[in-house]
Amino acid sequence: MADILASLRSLMASQSPPLDALLVPSEDYHQSEYVSARDKRREFVSGFTGSAGLALITKNEARLWTDGRYFLQATQQLSDQWKLMRIGEDPPVDAWMSDNLQKEAAIGIDPWCVSVDTAQRWERAFAKKNQKLVQTSTNLIDEIWKNRPPAEINPAVDHPLEFAGRSVAEKLKALREKLSSEKARGIIITTLDEVAWLYNIRGSDVSYSPVVHAFAIVTLNSAFLYLDKRKVSSKVSSSLQANGIEVRQYGAVSSDAAMLASNQLDQATGVNSGQNGVCQNDTCDNDLIWVDPASCCYALFSRLDANKLLLQQSPLALAKALKNPVELDGLKNAHIRDGAAVVQYLVWLDKQMQEIYGASGYFLEGEVTSKKIPNAPCREAMKLTEVSVSDKLEGFRASKEHFRGLSFPTISSVGPNAAIIHYSPQAKTCAELDPNSIYLFDSGAQYLDGTTDITRTVHFGKPSAHEKACYTSVLKGHIALGNARFPNGTNGYSLDILARIPLWRYGLDYRHGTGHGIGSYLNVHEGPHQISFRPQARNVPLQVSMTVTDEPGYYEDGNFGIRLENLLVIKEAETEFNFGDKGYLSFEHITWAPYQIKLIDLSILTPEEIQWLNRYHLKCREILGPYLDTNEMEWLKKATEPVSA
Repeated sequence: MADILASLRSLMASQSPPLDALLVPSEDYHQSEYVSARDKRREFVSGFTGSAGLALITKNEARLWTDGRYFLQATQQLSDQWKLMRIGEDPPVDAWMSDNLQKEAAIGIDPWCVSVDTAQRWERAFAKKNQKLVQTSTNLIDEIWKNRPPAEINPAVDHPLEFAGRSVAEKLKALREKLSSEKARGIIITTLDEVAWLYNIRGSDVSYSPVVHAFAIVTLNSAFLYLDKRKVSSKVSSSLQANGIEVRQYGAVSSDAAMLASNQLDQATGVNSGQNGVCQNDTCDNDLIWVDPASCCYALFSRLDANKLLLQQSPLALAKALKNPVELDGLKNAHIRDGAAVVQYLVWLDKQMQEIYGASGYFLEGEVTSKKIPNAPCREAMKLTEVSVSDKLEGFRASKEHFRGLSFPTISSVGPNAAIIHYSPQAKTCAELDPNSIYLFDSGAQYLDGTTDITRTVHFGKPSAHEKACYTSVLKGHIALGNARFPNGTNGYSLDILARIPLWRYGLDYRHGTGHGIGSYLNVHEGPHQISFRPQARNVPLQVSMTVTDEPGYYEDGNFGIRLENLLVIKEAETEFNFGDKGYLSFEHITWAPYQIKLIDLSILTPEEIQWLNRYHLKCREILGPYLDTNEMEWLKKATEPVSA
């Protein structure tokens, strides 16, 4: 790590002008949350593997900013050459740079890896000391990364209408109507899942996300897809051409953005006005280019005329979040198969914990009688680790119809590791399962008909009264949010408190959001809506046919972690009255897997909560039954027996 920083500082000094600091974000050219191996520049330079974070290297210091999900993980992974900056507790990076770097300091960025919003916010902060943001011509990390993973040539594939639910032609028509209504003549689409959704294509360029590294430009008359052409088969090419989409090389997006700005793109590519579009005979007076400042990279923004831009959220973000009936059916079916895999996993794990470790098991609260696992060398072959059991869970999922891989790295965590919110177990260093400790697994899969994300927390020994009280408080918040009814126009910021109140009663809380959208065989984290205490959760009201997770938790550093997560679909609510004629909304659970009864302190639950739990468990039996064998079904019946206070 010392050599990396030394090499980087030497390179910074050789720039023109010499750089006083360099910012290294987590994101790629598309502002992605999950990036390919070759784009993990911040991880390479810092050693921190979390999905969110920003590194700053100055002549004498190295600092890393990350959020509350990763405080504990970053503390463990950063070397003593780095200082952790806790978002929400320490000064934000722009304020820190403005206050601590000298006047007229030059701060370098790769403009392809920074959004318009972020770059402009930094520039405003720098103005008071005449500091300047310098766009480097190359990415300096790439220059010192000797063994950087090569670019992979993975094929793009069509996403069939039977899963997509809407044709490319329908989506383009709706997009062009939106452009026209906003007086825009074109839009640059930079986020990978928006490109994939709009053109009904999928790929495997990024682990866990079925997307292709690609940009898109859509005008009122034409449509372009920018990617490595080697990824496009003749079949996919024909499908794209049939929808009036011209395939161009990935790097051409930069020059085409400039041509779009000068209104020369359609003419230069020979597109006839009106073909596939809404303008006829060049009579449109639309003159704006639509750019989403939160996701468009600064490099493309710099190619455009700032006076003729429509800077607002991409219209595809909301369109993608509002699932059509085919997508909703697919998501529900995917979650049923996924729930069956989770139950099969719990049945297997319960048996293994009893046979290998002498645990009392999923249902009983007894002490561990005796560890049955033998001494080495047989011990290594038999022991269960966080990685070996998560591999088993993946195996159960892989046996299900339409499985295409995991939707994110499985968080399989025992005891103190479960307190690390986004813990990522590694085969060489992960913990062995312990019947005397809580085990948390947060996992999901990609199926052709939907993306899944579920978390359950279990104990195979005797949980303490404190662990039960914490688990039950998390469950109460989980139920409260899932049962909410709220008027149209309500945003996720307003609902977040429902999941926290039971924890607040004891002075407890958690440092992550409570819910995120989920894609239809796309990204596991999907906006623009969310349920969170963060201000951005105010931006978009929750609407019918959106999906959102319900995942409160509690994490006690050094001891344990608890999280419970289901996916919800927003639907219209039946209410006795309709105050203000707003219409009311509610949630439908589509995740099916039991909550562990022995971790629940039933005396803390209200009669209504117990009634909800019993109803949910009965549905688990009914819905998952056809996917389970006799032994698995008997286990599920026992796990879902009705309870009373």
